[in-house]
Amino acid sequence: MASIEVGRVCVKTAGREAGEKCVIVEVIDESFVEVVGTDVKNRRCNINHLEPTADTVEVSGDIEAVKAALESL
Repeated sequence: MASIEVGRVCVKTAGREAGEKCVIVEVIDESFVEVVGTDVKNRRCNINHLEPTADTVEVSGDIEAVKAALESL
């Protein structure tokens, strides 16, 4: 669970957005996080449907800044 943290870049592995990059913006509980991405809607997601990467992004209150930082990776 250490790799599931705010700002971690992940790849979705399930659902219609599978294969897309996203960033964790909030940890809801031990099973769910809130993610946002350029091609991923801002929604909660089960951590079993995410594959964490080694990259991280600074998360501030601005969602558009997070999406811009994700695009630059």
